[in-house]
Amino acid sequence: MTTRTVTKIHASAIDPKRLDQIRASGEDEHGNPLSPFRASGQGEPLRCCLRYADPGEPIMLVSYAHFSMPSVWREVGPVYVHARKCDGYTAPDRFPVDFRTGPVLLRTYDARLSMDYEHLRIVPDGGDVESAVRELLVIERVHQVHVRPVKSQCFLFAVTRG
Repeated sequence: MTTRTVTKIHASAIDPKRLDQIRASGEDEHGNPLSPFRASGQGEPLRCCLRYADPGEPIMLVSYAHFSMPSVWREVGPVYVHARKCDGYTAPDRFPVDFRTGPVLLRTYDARLSMDYEHLRIVPDGGDVESAVRELLVIERVHQVHVRPVKSQCFLFAVTRG
């Protein structure tokens, strides 16, 4: 049996304009003051450029909700971003290299951005995350897949059909 997958994807980092507003205001979108610090390099996933932070890089932890519109599925959680503007994620048509293997939780959402419980999936340690996401995006009602670490379940990034 052959598994079908989507050939074109779009991986979404945090909108740089939202981050510009956060940095300019001195607080995140939920009123928390910004407090930059140096990355330990021990696994801080940066949602601005979709890679792990290098030791010593200036980063910060902000409260973030991927869905910007009112929704019961709008969750606010902590995410790491660069303290200063970076180049962002420059290859949205390619799956982020640092996040290609599990363990991760893949949360699926339909076109109304309601969670699609039927297709939630855990990719085990060492598993191929990109292939799993591409397989999910073949399913007609799956509009968007959120990639999240299994332990913290904080939002990493979203993937849609390209």
